[in-house]
Amino acid sequence: MTLRIGVIGTGMIGRDHTRRIAQVLAGADITALSDYNPAAARAVQAELAPNAIVHDRGEDLIASPDVDAVLVCSTGATHEAYVLAAIAAGKPCFCEKPLATTADGAKRIVDAEVAAGRRLVQVGFMRRYDAGYRMLKQVVDSRIGAPLMVHAAHRNPTVPESYGTPMAIHDTLIHEIDVFRWLLDDDYVSAQVVFPRRSSHAHAALADPQIVLLETAKGVRIDVEVFVNCRYGYDIQCQVVGEEGLANLPEPMAITLRRDATLQSPIMTDWKDRFVDSYDVELADFIRAAAQGTASGPTSWDGYVAAITSDACVQAQEQAGHIIPITLPARPALYD
Repeated sequence: MTLRIGVIGTGMIGRDHTRRIAQVLAGADITALSDYNPAAARAVQAELAPNAIVHDRGEDLIASPDVDAVLVCSTGATHEAYVLAAIAAGKPCFCEKPLATTADGAKRIVDAEVAAGRRLVQVGFMRRYDAGYRMLKQVVDSRIGAPLMVHAAHRNPTVPESYGTPMAIHDTLIHEIDVFRWLLDDDYVSAQVVFPRRSSHAHAALADPQIVLLETAKGVRIDVEVFVNCRYGYDIQCQVVGEEGLANLPEPMAITLRRDATLQSPIMTDWKDRFVDSYDVELADFIRAAAQGTASGPTSWDGYVAAITSDACVQAQEQAGHIIPITLPARPALYD
């Protein structure tokens, strides 16, 4: 049986997921689309999903009898309401990050899913599906002894004027916040942010770069450089130092060129290109689970923990140099 999927939000990521399901992956069809701008939804319908029905409201799409599962790709402020509606309808839901814009909102989703008694939500933390991170996790779990430290960097070539200092946490570091918990099988207990010399390319509302320091329950110390105006490319780095060795996240596969007395290797500039394959694997995992009436991958609990940690990191930005404790409630058995 083919899974019938409705997509809420047909901007950049919603359109790309629609293309992925319509043209790349098997086992699902796009049967419904919705966007706050109906013209945008109709444009995606005409190009990628001619048989889909365009709904004026996301709530109508979720309630439609022609929709078995929902993709929430709209703006972050709308995520909580749509995910709660999908849970109430008993329909599996894939939600792009953030799960909600506040920790309280994410907790309401966790509570609703626990009350439903089964997993229905997958959060779009795609790095867990990246081949490089999966290779790194295999080595961390088996080859280098107990992890002691993590050194990481998240660099973008540039960001728009609308990108402010807190977005370095909520929009950028959020991926590291999730993937390190998964990589280390650990939770955070504190956060600290320090600010190096400011780049001349940073605008007035953005402190760039910044260094986020995290401590885990097992005592692992993590430092992450967030530098969103690095100019040279989109560059994700991660090194895990263990008791018996260290492991680096592999670089994306690229041709090395020797020419004009130089050794050259290209660096990507677009995050979509860097993680394009992981999006394919991520959505295929969602389709497999949703066809069974459930969800797989990163959970609502993961989204909630990411929200709590993000809030602590933003507080650490505001109190630069101070260590901010991170306290998590007990994890519901549904997510064990």
